[in-house]
Amino acid sequence: MAVDSFRADGDEHDAPRPRATGLLDVLSVAAVALDTRGRIVFWTPQAEELFGYTADDVLGKDAAELLIRPEHLTAVVSLFTEVLESGRGWAGAFPVRHKDGSSRLTEFRTMRLLDDLGDVYALGIAADHTLLQRVETDLALCERLINQSPIGLALLDPELCYLLVNPALERIDGIPAEDHIGRHLRETLPFPDVNSVESALRQVLTTGIPLLDQYHVGRPPPDPDHEHAWSLSIYRLEDPGGRVLGAAVSVVDVTERHHAAAEADRARRRLALIAEASTRVGTTLEVEQTAHELADICTPVLADVVAVDVLDAALACRRVRQPDNGPELFRALALKAAQPTVALRAADPPGDLAAYDGDRLVTLCVHTGRPVLVRHVGDRDLPRIARNAEAGELLARAGVHSYLAVPLIAHGEVLGALDLKRTRNPQPFDDDDVVLAGELASRAAVAIDNARWFQSVRNTALTLQRSLLPDHPPHHTGLELASRYQPAQATSEVGGDWYDVITLADDKIALVVGDVMGNGIDAAATMGRLRTATCAYADLDLAPDAVLQHLDKITCDLEHYIVTCLYAVYDPRTRRCTIANAGHMPPALARPGRPARFLDLPSGAPLGVGGISFETTTAELCSGDLLVFYTDGLVETRQHPIDDRLNVLLGFLDDPGRPLEETCDLLLHGLRHPDDHDDVALLVARAL
Repeated sequence: MAVDSFRADGDEHDAPRPRATGLLDVLSVAAVALDTRGRIVFWTPQAEELFGYTADDVLGKDAAELLIRPEHLTAVVSLFTEVLESGRGWAGAFPVRHKDGSSRLTEFRTMRLLDDLGDVYALGIAADHTLLQRVETDLALCERLINQSPIGLALLDPELCYLLVNPALERIDGIPAEDHIGRHLRETLPFPDVNSVESALRQVLTTGIPLLDQYHVGRPPPDPDHEHAWSLSIYRLEDPGGRVLGAAVSVVDVTERHHAAAEADRARRRLALIAEASTRVGTTLEVEQTAHELADICTPVLADVVAVDVLDAALACRRVRQPDNGPELFRALALKAAQPTVALRAADPPGDLAAYDGDRLVTLCVHTGRPVLVRHVGDRDLPRIARNAEAGELLARAGVHSYLAVPLIAHGEVLGALDLKRTRNPQPFDDDDVVLAGELASRAAVAIDNARWFQSVRNTALTLQRSLLPDHPPHHTGLELASRYQPAQATSEVGGDWYDVITLADDKIALVVGDVMGNGIDAAATMGRLRTATCAYADLDLAPDAVLQHLDKITCDLEHYIVTCLYAVYDPRTRRCTIANAGHMPPALARPGRPARFLDLPSGAPLGVGGISFETTTAELCSGDLLVFYTDGLVETRQHPIDDRLNVLLGFLDDPGRPLEETCDLLLHGLRHPDDHDDVALLVARAL
């Protein structure tokens, strides 16, 4: 056989070199064949790269003389002879002389070959020892990293079928590694959004641009009851020639980080809710409004159905008895649901009274002063939550699965309970929810406590105030009378406004309107003292200015009180009205056919200033004339100039013939606002 017949096709120097496409190309594995006399009969292009000799340089020449240094010649010839004679292969490394004269340690695999004619040859497969050792080290390192890594790793072919899976991924999806091989990605991936993952993989295979740290949440088969989170990274795999081999996927379990982030976010929301509650709960001194604000702030962040119930004894400011096992009487104040639900029908409507036995959870809550938590509501729990069997069925239909009652405690006294239920929120109440609900309830309880005591004091003052005012102006000769007293809004204390109609001798009538500057029980009591004194001085038939002079002395003896007052006496025989003013708003006069106006009176100083004289002014009244006496709460506001408000008052007196009761209602509805912070006394008189 001719020696040239063993020349490789690649030996032609003008032929293009193929691209490296595999591990053998990376290693540049060379092949050399020798005949029985040690002559080179086959030489690949890789051998030329490894040793520096071209095929023309070596074919037909003695390999030992060309490639082996003299000191290694005996050992190499012995190995060569043994392979040819025994047929056993040999593997090892020995130095080979490069064309440039240097020695290269080369890794060999040798074996005996027979052709179809029976001729014997020795084939040597050779690679650079250093390069091969580095590749082997890299492979060993990769194998250890893949198998021992806590990160789940998978290799996929271009069709997204598994080629390799490491033990970490096996633990993540709960499927043995060998059962992955050949299966499609979507058959094993525990993510609910597997379609988006598959789409991302195909994008990476197409573009070659890796996707890093893609966040996914799901419930893996090994732990279906708990939510896990993973970080996914995807890379395209290519051979040295650029051919796409598939994709590598790394899966990092970030569940702890996910839970920590979720808990941090939850904590931030709790703090934000508490901060919001500090501005939204307790904005008024009204118990019901505060309860509604508490229910609003708890829905839906904390619960789906919220009720606020206060002990009736606490609402009435009666001392609550020591906790026992008996029933409790609750007043429902607020009820709120995040969504329409039949659970609302199971609760007591706001304003209703309900008695709950000692075995009910809300009663247990107020008796112990501690939260009552039922994480998972069962059939045996509903009878202790609901007011009756029908309500229990409604709660079951609504899907109530978790319950929490928190006491409303202020200054050591249990006022009631904050009742929380979850229906749509799948998470049960936990210890953190108990702490949050307790914080909200504590803040609201202080506001409710302040409101109930304020309302109690206000109701007492209002009762006193009304008891000191005349029920209805009596019938008098020559005058038709109507009156009104309207307290300030519920969040303001009762003031000291009053009016009076006093019958005098000779059919005379004294008309009085006054305002004690202040509020509360003290102001109401002061008003009562001045009203009594006014009646006493009126019986003396004194002139209006003299009456005010005596009242001024009395007021000076009272602590820190200033009082404005109008005192008028009408004589129906002469149709004259004598009036004295102590710093009060002037009365309005409306005559048929004429524009209404204010009487021009000396303003005078308020009572209590001391040492000031007063003047009496006389006004003539005709039949049908209307006099309107009022306190400043009717016209003064914080938003409008007083002159504008007085003009509005005159505008409502366009018809002096209007019924007096209707006139009173018109003035109050037209000039008063529900949020006004001052009370009003109004007295209207028409000459007959």
